[in-house]
Formats: sequence, structure tokens, C-alpha cells
Amino acid sequence: MKQFIRNYGTKILKGILYLMFLQKSMPACTQQEMVADKTLSPYFVVLGNDEQTDQLPLKSTSAEVNIAGVIADVKIRQTYKNEGKNVLEAIYVFPASARAAVYDMKMNIGEREIIAVVMEKQAARQTYEEAKQQGKTASLLEQMRPNVFQMNVANILPGDIIEVELSYTEMLVPVNSVYEFVFPTVVGPRYSNQTAEENQADQWIANPYTEQGTKPAYSFTIKANISAGMSIKDIRSTSHEVDIKYLNSSQAAVSLKPTEASGGNRDFILQYRLAGNEIESGILLFEDKDEKYFLAMFQPPKQVKPESIPPREYIFIVDVSGSMNGFPLEISKKLLRDLISGLRNTDKFNVLLFAGGNSVLFENSIPATAENISRAIRLIDQQQGGGGTELLPALQRALAMKGTENYSRTFVIATDGYVSVEKESFDLIRNNLGNANFFAFGIGTSVNRYIIEGMAHVGQGEPFIITDPNEASGAANRFKQYISNPVLTKIRTLYQGFEAYDLQPDNVPDVLAERPVVIIGKYKGAAQGQISVTGISGSGTYRKTLNISEYRPLAANSALKYLWAREKIRLLADYTRVDANDELKKSITDLGLKYNLLTDYTSFVAVDSEVRNKGGNITTVKQPLPLPEGVSNYAVSGYAATPQFRSSKARVDAMELAEANYDAETLYFEKKDDTEQVYITAQVMPEYPGGMEAFRKFITDNLKLKEEIIRQGIKGKVYVQFVVDTDGSLTDIKVIRGISSNIDNEIIRVIKLSPRWKPGKQEGKPVKVKMVIPVEVK
Repeated sequence: MKQFIRNYGTKILKGILYLMFLQKSMPACTQQEMVADKTLSPYFVVLGNDEQTDQLPLKSTSAEVNIAGVIADVKIRQTYKNEGKNVLEAIYVFPASARAAVYDMKMNIGEREIIAVVMEKQAARQTYEEAKQQGKTASLLEQMRPNVFQMNVANILPGDIIEVELSYTEMLVPVNSVYEFVFPTVVGPRYSNQTAEENQADQWIANPYTEQGTKPAYSFTIKANISAGMSIKDIRSTSHEVDIKYLNSSQAAVSLKPTEASGGNRDFILQYRLAGNEIESGILLFEDKDEKYFLAMFQPPKQVKPESIPPREYIFIVDVSGSMNGFPLEISKKLLRDLISGLRNTDKFNVLLFAGGNSVLFENSIPATAENISRAIRLIDQQQGGGGTELLPALQRALAMKGTENYSRTFVIATDGYVSVEKESFDLIRNNLGNANFFAFGIGTSVNRYIIEGMAHVGQGEPFIITDPNEASGAANRFKQYISNPVLTKIRTLYQGFEAYDLQPDNVPDVLAERPVVIIGKYKGAAQGQISVTGISGSGTYRKTLNISEYRPLAANSALKYLWAREKIRLLADYTRVDANDELKKSITDLGLKYNLLTDYTSFVAVDSEVRNKGGNITTVKQPLPLPEGVSNYAVSGYAATPQFRSSKARVDAMELAEANYDAETLYFEKKDDTEQVYITAQVMPEYPGGMEAFRKFITDNLKLKEEIIRQGIKGKVYVQFVVDTDGSLTDIKVIRGISSNIDNEIIRVIKLSPRWKPGKQEGKPVKVKMVIPVEVK
């Protein structure tokens, strides 16, 4: 039988996980969650042999991409088939580009085609639920994040093949003469410290995953047609093996090789350059019934190295959480080594590491001397990855750190972005733009591009995505060149004889890479006059003018209205906490309804008119997702790295420290008042007399679980937090994640009986250290 189970705590051993599955099975049709920890968490799936229910209804995902100039139009087809004997509702979480404007959806049931309509989100959900209850086949497409969507398909009858097709468009903006199209394939597991009751909107986070190394259960294909408008110099895919066929000098067709049918566990990345490394510049025009749209693209000046660069201060904010374990963290280490090693001796820097907590290497930024750089690199190399992903507190702490006077301050954030606090992070960065520059590195084969691109967007910087260890050095070099040699500053846009309005963006930020200046907006009256861009480049004054009369409105440019609306929506969502602003919600909703777009507040719903499931019984199935390639099992809460002590009563995994307990020898706080400071980690960590094996035995010998609890088969982990005081006594003992009040109280009672520990030390002095110990009940 196919069984699903949620994890207990944040790091359960793989072998124990399987044992729990075998000892207590649960019907997959209800997907009940045997979990004491009620926080929203992804979880592993175990597949069995229930012929009644097909638990993998998604059979294939395919994409057809048509790139014309700077606009990509994409059709995604998802094919669902019910090979079991029960009527199914399938739920599938999947990604798309954060800039994608999803403008159409349809559903095919055999020969019947049902065109979806866009509705206000709650109304669409209600329409879908009513259709499901009535026995009608229906599909619902909702936006969970601008780059995370959820598809629900109800009443898939045994033997049914249902195809859902959605269409989106996005703009490709070349950087350093390279055009890049990215098709995200899988949503990585997200960390959240909220419960399902606290966060009704993020139920999608609690999604099943197959284990590390398991191939996707569905096939993946993609075809791309490029019509560049100018001669193509070269084409490549940095992610997949592809076949490339050149139709002529400016057109080409790209498809996956047959060996990549299981390649749906990493982003598809397609890059191409034009002959002479040119960037197509010019104007696109489109006239709709009521409104007219334009897009102007100006080729930037070439970078010129300035004679002198002012000193800079860099704060490196590095994610060392569980989802970064392995491949992503190794890339981070290489990236940070390259970045820090490349600093000038006139620069200053600091390093802040975060997972469930955060710690800094130095109280204040220090000069980038060889000795200090070596110390930082040693710290980075010793990180292993573990625990949650508390990005927001890390950003808050970094911003609270005192800056260096007369230094240009830059924050560099390295993470896979597997968090659920995107908008809060955007808001924090936006409110501090006057204090620093922000740059985000997304690291991993399938990063949360929404938060990476969003942090760069609101910080008026550039996002950097690293999907391969070999790319780290190149990315570090590009970043150093990017921030040190501005391409164009003090940019102004002038409109002469052309009535433009509703411009996106209102003001053009500095251009810090060789990428075009792009302006999209609306206009009134005739398509005539001029648009000029002026600024200061490394070689002096820059001015570029485009004559609008040389271009004409074309029906083929209809994507402009979707792109304009999507950018408007993106700006509204990025710059404001939408959950607290009813007026903004209405603005986004109105834009979605007017332009037929998927948004946070509008959804697509398609309902068949025929009642097909007259009995009304239905089995709901969440489509399991593969872990992104290179992401380890640690990304899913409930997986541990080392064997655990086993007991019929309880056991303590002594190798698991607090989620925020980092390297015990090098990572520390520098505070003047050590007697009051409570450390997350210290140079010398506290120790139980006789070591952790003795502590295991102490817990086992003293813990008394009530017979009825054992009889009921309750299992799970209790995470206990306490402070080891300067005299070795334990204070502030509390359960931060438990199973039941009886068990939690019993464990607290036992820990209160603990002998004094050897206190932690900082600079040779005893200090208070906060600990988190997992106690597994079994």
C-alpha cells in the first residue's frame, strides 16, 4: 500500500523513518499525518502496492517554448492518468519563472476541451470545490508564490487521461551579451516555523518528496524555437543534454536528448548569443482595444575600468541550514572563498552564518588582511549544514550592525531561498536601501528564484544563480567586476513628442552590468516622437535616442500587455506587505481580472459540464516531487546524518545539536559583557559529565513513560531547549517542539534532575550557552 507520513522534529534518521513506516501504516487515500510537530513541513513518501489507488497520477510534463526577439512564449502540458480503481483528485505543486505572466489555461478530457476562466481566488476555489462535490471533472490553477503554482484536478476517473495546458510569457533581458531562458522544473522543499493553523495560505509547503537520488516519477520534455531577429552566434544548455538544429542564420530549434527524460529534477537553462555579441535594441509597439503599449530597449555602453574605486564594506550572509547540506553548501564555500580572497586590503568585511539561529564572525567589520581572510575561510570550510532557515532574523541582525563611516556598504546573501518569508525580506531590504546595496546569490540546482530575484530587485541589484560547483569562481569574478565597474549611472529618460505613461520602472536604477536599459509602459496618441536615455558611463556622458516612427504596432507583440501588467503586479507585490494592505490586494486583483493573469488573488478554473462521478467518492493525492538534483535528504525535515542510540523508552541523538549550534571552535560572538550574553555557540561548548554517551544513559535510566502512551504506539521527537549557566546548572528548560503534554513534562522533569555540566567558555571565561537537545520517544 502506498503510504504517506510526516516527519517528527527536524532531523529523523533515515533508517528509523522506514521502521516507523513499517510499524504503523496509514491509508494513503486520506494522507493522515502522524506528526506531533504540527509545523508546515515537507515530508518523504513511501510507495507500496495498492492497486485501488494510483498515487502517481502525473505522467508527463512537457513544454514548448517560442522565443521571438526578447519575448518568450511558453506552453506547458501536464498529462494526468488514473491507472487505479478509485476516482482521484490530484494536487501538483510546480514552479515557473518569477517573471512569468500566466495568461491562459485549458483542460482536455478526451475530445472535449474546456477553456478556463480567471476569477477572484476565493471564488475560483469555491467554484472548483462545488464542481468536485457535484462529480464534475475540474481543474484549478493557483499561485502560491509568483514562482510556485499549484494545480488541482478533481474527479479523474479510472482510465481517464486528462491534459491541462497553461500558457505564459516572459521577457528575456541579456546580460553581458548572453540571452538566457530558464524553465524551472521542481519546487524545492521549503522551511517554515509556522503551523498549518497559523498559516492557512502556505499549506502547499507540506508536500511529499521522494528521497535523494530518486528519479522523477513523470517524464519531462522541452522544445524551444528561437527566432532571434539577428544572426545567432552560438547556443548551449548548461543544464541538460540537447540537440540543436539551425534552420537559418537567425533561427534554431532546440530539444532535449532522449536520455534526459528523467531530467525534471533540475532547472532547464538555455543560453544563446548573437553574432558580434550584439544586443538587440529598439522599440516594440502593440495597440489593444482600449490601451496602447510599448517596450524600449537600449544597448548599454561598454564597461570601462575606472582609475580609482572607493573603499567598500562587505557583509556576507551565508545560509548553512539543512537544505544547504552537501552540494549547495559546497558551492557556497567555494563562492565565499573566492569573494573574500579577492577583497582589497582597503576593504572591510564580516561573515554572518544563519540556520535556525545566526552568529557573526566579528562584532564589527574588520580589514581584509591576509590573516583575517584566512580566519574567515577556515570558518566557512568547517560548516556542515543543518537546521531550519531563519532568513529574516539574519537580515535584521546584519542591518543592525554598525557600518564603517565613509565606506560603501554591500550585503551579499548566499542561500537556496527555501523559506516562506519572501515579502517580509523584500520589505526589510526596501526600507534600508539608503543604508546599503543588496546582492543575492541563489545556490543549488533548483533554487527559489522568486526570493533571489526579488531581493535583488528591491535592492536594485542583480541576482546571481549558481547551479554547478564549477560556476562558483566565475560567478565570484562576475560579481566583483559587476559591483566595481558601474556601466551606467545617473540615468534619465526623456520623451519628446511621445505621450508615455504608467512606466515600469518609474525610475531607471544604475546599470551595474552590461545589460540593456529596458522600459515598458503605455502611450497615448500616435506612435511618433523620440525616446532618449542619458547617463554617465566610465568613458563619459552617454546618450542614446530611438525614433518611434521607425517602428509600427504589430499584433504579434500582444505579449506586451501581459508583460506590462505582470511587471506592475510584481512591483506592487515586491514593495508592500500585501497581506496587510486591502487596497493593494484590490489593485492586484483588478489587474489580474482585467488582463486575464494568474496572481496572488486571481486563479484559473476550468469545469466540465458533465457529471462524471455520480457516487461522489474521491481520493485526494498529492503528487510526490523529486528532490532537486544535488539537494540532500537534509532539506526535508525529519532526516538525520548519524546513527542514533536506541532504547525501548527514549533516546537522545547526541550528534544533533541545536539548529543554530555551529562550529564550536571558531564561530562566536564578541561581547563585552560575557556574564549576561547567552551564546548560541561558544569557543568551548558545554559538556555533560562523561560526555554525550553518559547523557544518553542518564535520559534512558530516568525517563518513565506511562504505559498507556507506550501501548498507544506514540512516537516522535521532543526538542528541549535549555541554557547551561556559568556554574554548569541548567536553566530556562522548555520544550520547543513536542509530542504531548504528558511526554513533554516527563522529559522536562528528567532534565531538571541532570547533574551540573561543564560550562561553555569564551576567551577562557565561563559563559551561558543555549542548547537544543532532541529526545526521541519510541
